[in-house]
Amino acid sequence: MSKQDLITLGKITTAYGVHGWVKVYSYTQPMDAILEYSPWVLGLDSGQKVVKVVRGRSHGDGMVAYLEGVDNRDAALALRGCDILVAKSALPSLPEGEYYWHQLTGLRVINLQGQDLGRVIDLMSAGSANDVLIVRGDEQSVDQEERLIPYVMDRYVHRVDLEAGQIHLDWLPEY
Repeated sequence: MSKQDLITLGKITTAYGVHGWVKVYSYTQPMDAILEYSPWVLGLDSGQKVVKVVRGRSHGDGMVAYLEGVDNRDAALALRGCDILVAKSALPSLPEGEYYWHQLTGLRVINLQGQDLGRVIDLMSAGSANDVLIVRGDEQSVDQEERLIPYVMDRYVHRVDLEAGQIHLDWLPEY
């Protein structure tokens, strides 16, 4: 499976115990939703490894999982630092007007005055308030600035056009 067909949902942080369990840092909301996806594609230095999730559960402020074929602590430690990827096609469909972060990353940001503010290079969570677009100016934009723009539909974000690769919003360059 090519890297473009996959999305990162978490990371294996270390081994847990002596029987092959791994500690998992999940990027999903809620965090235990990562266990609903199987198989996982692990991003290794040597390439990719497909593993089936046998069992998993919440543990403290994270998750632990037992993966098929990972039967001891040494095998679990060998996976430390691996990204956990799944096929984008495995993600559930979202209601109209909702988007996954990976769909917004890379889109051009155009304000209501028609000014190009750059590209979305990433997003971050602002807790319970809202998500935030991280927009970096480039050679096509009004400047080379990096901006943090609240992702609030109908307040700042007026339209997301995935086909055109653009987000239209109410935001001036000087903000």
